[in-house]
Amino acid sequence: MPRPRKTRLARIGDALRRHRRAVLAVQWFVVAFYAALVVVPVFLPLPPTGASIVSNLTLAAQFAFWGLWWPGVILSTALFGRVWCGVFCPEGAVTEYASRHGLGRTIPRWVRWSGWPVVAFVCTTVYGQLVSVYQYAAPALLILGGSTVLAAAVGFVWGREKRVWCRYLCPVSGVFALLAKIAPLHYRVDEAAWKAYPGRPPRVDCAPLVDLRHMTGASDCHACGRCSGHRDAIEFAARSPSQEVLAAAPSRNDRALALLLVFGTLGVAVGAFQWSVSPWFTAARQAAATWLIDHDAFLLLQDNAPWWLLTHYPEVNDAFTWLDGLLVCGYIGAYTLITGVLGWAALRGAARLASGVGWAALAMGLVPIAGAGLFLGLSMTTLTQLRAEGWVPPGVSGARALLLAGAALWSLWLGWRLLARGGAARPRRLAAAALYTLPAALAVASWWLIFWGW
Repeated sequence: MPRPRKTRLARIGDALRRHRRAVLAVQWFVVAFYAALVVVPVFLPLPPTGASIVSNLTLAAQFAFWGLWWPGVILSTALFGRVWCGVFCPEGAVTEYASRHGLGRTIPRWVRWSGWPVVAFVCTTVYGQLVSVYQYAAPALLILGGSTVLAAAVGFVWGREKRVWCRYLCPVSGVFALLAKIAPLHYRVDEAAWKAYPGRPPRVDCAPLVDLRHMTGASDCHACGRCSGHRDAIEFAARSPSQEVLAAAPSRNDRALALLLVFGTLGVAVGAFQWSVSPWFTAARQAAATWLIDHDAFLLLQDNAPWWLLTHYPEVNDAFTWLDGLLVCGYIGAYTLITGVLGWAALRGAARLASGVGWAALAMGLVPIAGAGLFLGLSMTTLTQLRAEGWVPPGVSGARALLLAGAALWSLWLGWRLLARGGAARPRRLAAAALYTLPAALAVASWWLIFWGW
């Protein structure tokens, strides 16, 4: 019986498998480009007044990296799955290369703790705000370069030709796993075809350590294409972007990803984007400084912290005092605590009312609004840099509103579909839906304040 003709998407996946040398060449080109963007600006002077991204290499590198690169990564992951991780990510290429030539030791249990992506995301996000990672080259090298060095070290010690760093320790691995859940493209596994495959198939080296036979979603898959066509059972294919969220397949990482979603992407990340434009932060800073001055307590008002601890660039009149550092941490922490606890409690309450759906699975319905928020927040840097060049793309405000509204409606629809599976009576389901709406409403309200309210 002849095999059915493969779709165009399936042939793309097969092409990635066949042309591994070309993929490796792309990866190492990205490594070199990444290194240039991160390292070269450190050795250049700070941009003078009036410099532009056209005339100044430092500003050009900042725009390429923070204005285009990272918003593009977030968008591409939501659209195509973790293709960035599997085909382009420089840290992935470095850690796998180190693993290929390293010690090959067994991965210890503490490395496989599912909470590391949550801890790493929170720490790097808050620390990045304290040292102004988006504005200056040295903090970017410290955080991103340090992350790459750690990725290489982890790869050298543990695993053989694997991406242990990417699977368990990368600060943005959890974020990518969440965004990939709504990607309309994925590698589909046909378990019946897997079982029916005759003979002994060629070996597949899955670098991110995915159980290919039982892979039901795109969260862990790096979409590198190495397994495409394996046992005539795996192919790159289209799907509904709501499919994985609504499938609600149980996973040992569900709870960790849900905590990252509620307290990380909807908490820490939004607080980090919000504090610099918040009049509440300004008022708190003025009140605290006044109180310290009135009580002759000037220690916290000093700006003598090193650049690697707090922003310190007096040559351009940009230096954080110790008070600034404490207030930034306090603002992000308070925002995260308030919105995170409220969102977590609302999700647990909704799950209990609906019965039959776990709170962690229900939380996945909020991925669209969380992903839209990350993209909107990172694109703030893009637009700030373009405004400095004297150009603002037309229709920005309307596009933001459309994206925010669309993501919110999608999240609400996903939540309603998940709650409907619980089998609770309609009044309980409506009460559950009202609770579920709370974290989405908090996210929308926060972005409304940032873009239109303040």
